Amino acid sequence: MEIPVSEPVNEQVNSTAEPINIDATEAIGKLVAHVEKVIRGKRKQIELIITTMLAGGHILMEDNPGTGKTVLARTLAQCISGEREGEHVLFKRIQFTPDLLPMDLIGTHIFDDANKEFVFKKGPLFCNVLLADEINRASPKVQSALLEAMAEQQITVGDTTLKLERLFFTIATQNPIEMEGTYPLPAAQLDRFYMKIYFGYVDEETELNIYREYLDIARNLTDMEQVMSMNDIINLQAQAGQVFVHDEVLRGVSNIVRQTREHQDISLGASTRSGIAFLKCLRAYALVKGRTYVIEDDVKDIARAVLEHRLIYRNKDGKLKALDGIINKETDRLAKLKLY
Repeated sequence: MEIPVSEPVNEQVNSTAEPINIDATEAIGKLVAHVEKVIRGKRKQIELIITTMLAGGHILMEDNPGTGKTVLARTLAQCISGEREGEHVLFKRIQFTPDLLPMDLIGTHIFDDANKEFVFKKGPLFCNVLLADEINRASPKVQSALLEAMAEQQITVGDTTLKLERLFFTIATQNPIEMEGTYPLPAAQLDRFYMKIYFGYVDEETELNIYREYLDIARNLTDMEQVMSMNDIINLQAQAGQVFVHDEVLRGVSNIVRQTREHQDISLGASTRSGIAFLKCLRAYALVKGRTYVIEDDVKDIARAVLEHRLIYRNKDGKLKALDGIINKETDRLAKLKLY
């Protein structure tokens, strides 16, 4: 089943707009707080992951080993996976390796000796939250098996097409070092990730606190309770689809996307699909921030995470300056309009 996307609202709002539904604000706040019991000093990254989930997309996390990428994914999954109110949110983790086969993800037919027939045994892709650990270590054939699931929320087995769960959210990780024996994700695969974020190291004081409290942090991860159900997430996704986007913000998104195709330092710019993903993420990010409407700061906060991995640059200097210049120019224009 496709994740429903609500139509944009075509009326204007001002600074007196109603605050977002208090249930949404409390639910998201509680989820962030629980994740922060384990992941310290990474509120922005936590908010971006939740944003991607509420936008109905998938996220790629890249950084050096030991920065907490996998632990964050596990923590979030535990906060939303489990049995509550009769519904089961299923979390699966796949450690990607060069010898992994597509059937290890999709599943395979096995012979049922009792009924004398082959039956299909589902693989780990049939879940609600998937952690694809070190995704770039798998072969292109395995990556393409994941592509259909991420892009179309379905899996094809022979002549049969099987729909995935109503909630299907992929959190993928990869390391930027030790690239020997890896298979860089192709542009088509990268384009299926709504966001790509970098984790980075925590500041000195936060790191000291982690060292002081690492036993408690490990205990928190083991004892993490479910704070959000599948219906809660689907309801929040629907609410995100109702968040208002002003026509000028819409124009700003279009301008940023189009300017990436025209910039002299960018050889491949963002697609129309990128712009749609950008708008979905803007709506979800505003919801995470407790608003019913998108502001220019939202554009500035998430534009790089949504667009950078979709672009191909002509040179290293262009990669450092081109996208930032485009984003700053457009957000400055929006700020001068004083929309709210």
